[in-house]
This record gives sequence, structure tokens and C-alpha cells, in this order.
Amino acid sequence: MQTVYLDNAATTQIDKEVISSMHESMISNFGNPSSTHAFGRKAKAVVETARKSIASLLNVQSANIVFTSGGTEADNMAISCAVRDLGVKRIISSRIEHHAVLNCVEFLDSENKIDLQFVNLDEDGSVDLSHLEILLAEDSPKTLVSLMHINNEIGNMLDLKTVGELCHKHGALFHSDTVQSVGHYEMNLADLPVDFIAVSAHKFHGPKGVGFLYAKSRNFLKPLIHGGSQERELRAGTESVHNIIGLQKAMELAYHNLKEDSDYIKDLKIYFIDSLKKEIPGLRFNGHSGDLDKSTYTIVNVSIPLSSSESDMMLFQLDLKGIACSKGSACQSGAQLGSFVLNEVYGEKLDYPGIRFSFSKFTTKEELDYVISTLKSLAVSKASRKL
Repeated sequence: MQTVYLDNAATTQIDKEVISSMHESMISNFGNPSSTHAFGRKAKAVVETARKSIASLLNVQSANIVFTSGGTEADNMAISCAVRDLGVKRIISSRIEHHAVLNCVEFLDSENKIDLQFVNLDEDGSVDLSHLEILLAEDSPKTLVSLMHINNEIGNMLDLKTVGELCHKHGALFHSDTVQSVGHYEMNLADLPVDFIAVSAHKFHGPKGVGFLYAKSRNFLKPLIHGGSQERELRAGTESVHNIIGLQKAMELAYHNLKEDSDYIKDLKIYFIDSLKKEIPGLRFNGHSGDLDKSTYTIVNVSIPLSSSESDMMLFQLDLKGIACSKGSACQSGAQLGSFVLNEVYGEKLDYPGIRFSFSKFTTKEELDYVISTLKSLAVSKASRKL
């Protein structure tokens, strides 16, 4: 049976060069970076070299990079530290953020530590910048805006420069979850008015369990995890040296091959969109995922004219045929609730559940042909049974 992996927004296949670099590091850099002997100093040196390499790719100082266990920790660290250490009393976010952000800000709101406000979304799920400016212009205490760069379900892209300029115009801090964009887009943070971004290695062919927080100024930061003095006393715990090396290698490969890889994946997305339009009547592209100018080149989210139960069965049948894709948010309390993002964007207008397909440099056109053919046969089969 043919197998096709189209769930790269969830995680990506680790690049073989990344695996090799991690393997070598585990053999030759096994010392504890906090130890003062030669083995420890060697491990510490490679961690700091990785930090400098990553910082140079983003055009920032290495002192602004804090290694974490991934995007979730980085998001929580930025938001919680801004509230605890910077005196933030209000957070403006959206209802379709990743749960790493959404659950964090809602927890802080429930603890009466902040005033939480949600910016309006347009009919396709993009942030209403006019409403954001109205909220920012209000006479209010210190504010943090937390809005993701690329939505992980529908692929909508936020204009970081415009939002950052709005935030700074009104004296607000700006945090963005860039988990779906770093490694896929150039990010010159020296020219972007962002105060914090969160990054996760496994979204661009690196290992799971490692990422980083970029903080424009680390002077105010205090640790959320207490213990040793690692990460300049900002994040206790022995550094995962081999994972950090994997993160470094994955970022270097991503940006060295960015033009070639992105052009290749864009062509795949265009081909997939055109083929779906041709082969499956009534299909809808959710959010802006059908528009390359307004969405990332790695995600397509579609609704096929099927009931919720039929859509669930289609995902099951796609899995049986070796095709990996996703529906949206996971089960809650044992009930299939589908995508909270699509429910928030479309509400009662959400007539059919969505299916997300996400691509990588390892995806092939032949694989897409197999997926399109399978989707067509399943959709036609279910439609004919209704007649």
C-alpha cells in the first residue's frame, strides 16, 4: 500500500543531515555544558555556537535567544513573563490562536492577573486590523498583543510589520507564535517590530522537544523553571545538547535551501488546488488557504460536501489507504468537536467539516495524484449513495 504523509503542519520528517549531526553530537559532545572540565566546556561551546548560528539567521544578537523544549514553552514563557515581570495588565489576542497561547492567556485571565480581550476576525479568519487599532487606542494599562504569524489550521498569514508598528505606536508589546513560519520564511527580526517570537524545531525537519524564545530584551526576564543557572539563569535544566545541534542544523538547511524548497512546495500547492477544483465539485477552501498571496504555501484546508459523520469516515478511509492528514483540534471529553478554528471563523455557516493537508520538501506530485484520486473516489462514492 502506498503511504503519503500530508500532516507537516503537525510535525515534519527529520532531515537525514539533521539526524547525522545529532548522532555525531551524542557521541562527541556528551559532556554536561555546565561542567567546568574539558568535556563540559566542549559541550558548552557547541551550544553557544548553535545559538550564534541561529541568531545570525534571524539577524539578532545571540543573547536574545533562549533555548526551550519547544514552541509551547516559548509561548508560555513570553506571555507569563510579560505579565509577571513587565507589568502587563491587558492582553489582546484572537480566538483562533494555537492552544499554547489561548489556554495560557485564558488561565491568566481566570486568575484575575490580566484583562483579556479578543480582536475581531473577518469572514475568512484574518485579524481585523481596524478593530485591533481601536482596542490599542483605548486608555488602558500596559498591553501585550499576542497574535500568531501563520494559523496552523487554515494557513492565514498576519502582517507582522503592520501589527508590530500598531503595537509600538500605542506603547504595547507584541508577541507572535511563529512556529509555522520560521524555517519557511525569511525573518529579519532587526527590521520587524516584534518583542517575542516562539519557534519549534520539528516544524522544519528538526527534532521534537527543542525550540527557542526570541526576546528583544532579556534584561527583565526571570526564570519560570527554577534550578540551576543554565541559559544565563533564565531557564534551569541541563541543556539538551544533541537537540540543540539538531535545531541548528535544521535551521541552517532550511535557510540555505529556502528559495529552492519554497518554490517547489508552492508549485505543489498550486497543483493540488487546481486539481481539487477540477475533480471535486462543491469543494470549499477554508480561510485563505486557497490563495497563495494570503496564506502560507505549506497548508491547504478544504471542506468537501459531506456530513460530519461522513467526513470522519473519510479521514478513517484515507488513513486506511495510507494517507495522513488531519481534521483540526483533538477530541474533548470524548466528543468529536472538529476544528475550533473553523467553528470560530464560520460559526453556523460551517456546513461541512474541514480537512487539512500540509506539505513539505519531501512531498511529491505523484503522492498528490494518489491523494486526489483517492479523495475523488471517496467523495463520488458517498455522493452516489445519497442518490
